[in-house]
Amino acid sequence: MNRPYVIAEIGVNYYDTARELGITPLEAAKKYIFEAKQTGVDAVKFQSYKADTIVSKQSPAYWDTTEEPTKTQYELFRKFDSFNAKEYGELCQYSRQIGIDFMSTPFDYASADYLTDMVDIFKISSSDLTNHPFLRYIAGKGKPVYLSVGASYLSEVEEAVRVLQDAGCRDICLLHCVLSYPCKKEDANLNIIKTLKKIFPDLKIGYSDHTLPDETMTILTTAYLYGAQVIEKHFTLDKTLRGNDHYHAGDPQDFAKAIRNFELITQISGQEKKEVLPCERISRREARRSLILTRDMKKGEVITQQDVMAKRPGTGISPRYTDIILGKTMQCDAAEDTVLTWEMI
Repeated sequence: MNRPYVIAEIGVNYYDTARELGITPLEAAKKYIFEAKQTGVDAVKFQSYKADTIVSKQSPAYWDTTEEPTKTQYELFRKFDSFNAKEYGELCQYSRQIGIDFMSTPFDYASADYLTDMVDIFKISSSDLTNHPFLRYIAGKGKPVYLSVGASYLSEVEEAVRVLQDAGCRDICLLHCVLSYPCKKEDANLNIIKTLKKIFPDLKIGYSDHTLPDETMTILTTAYLYGAQVIEKHFTLDKTLRGNDHYHAGDPQDFAKAIRNFELITQISGQEKKEVLPCERISRREARRSLILTRDMKKGEVITQQDVMAKRPGTGISPRYTDIILGKTMQCDAAEDTVLTWEMI
């Protein structure tokens, strides 16, 4: 692939859409998958959890409560945890049917178990970066692991990578992420992508985005320019919906715009080797300069500085060889404005 692998993070946004449209959550989830496929993304990603196993009942909110007013994490997760292996299996099957990769982040061992036969890649949340027993368990599944590294120190990232590798995981992607909802543009800190690439040269490096979509999707585009091989962003069908992740998610138009940007960058990047391109050959020949006679000259005459001038086209002797031809004699008669060639001197 010549552009980043793009993941539309559906999460649990389909619940709100189901309520808004008067359809079932499963129907809404499939609608999300279909629309994501139309934008050109490579994968859709959900979140597999149960409120009782992910959070204690009094854990406070850490998101923008003016957008998502739920006051505790437990209350929020309880609203969106009705799907089980059966539902995710159906979504996986539908994704394969329409030709898009299916992913879901497991937040517990049971989810990891039933997702093993559904996903080609395990995505692990930043929240589990230091959950070493869980990382070992996921690594033991023998599949690639994409690990978000938001709200962490480098030492914690290094430990997590070591845990995964020691447990047998050989295909790891670290996703730079800022664990703030929404992430302010000035906090995006995209230079960390370069830092991760430098420190972990043998790993894939990507970016999981929580900023508000900008008009030209420049933030995601910059992440790619900085070296992100995987791009993940929350996906919604309606950014005006209240609740959960809609307020900082991208809609189909945003994703389509970002993918066009990625494809354009790929198209214009070219090669690192500096050489004459096929499209430049005619221009090079016609726009470069040659040594051209300033007067009629006879065979046997000595060429002086006043006898030549550098003019287009570049089909004759290059002016870089001026010092070599000065003092040489003409081997034939030639008229003023003749392009000098080596056979003539």
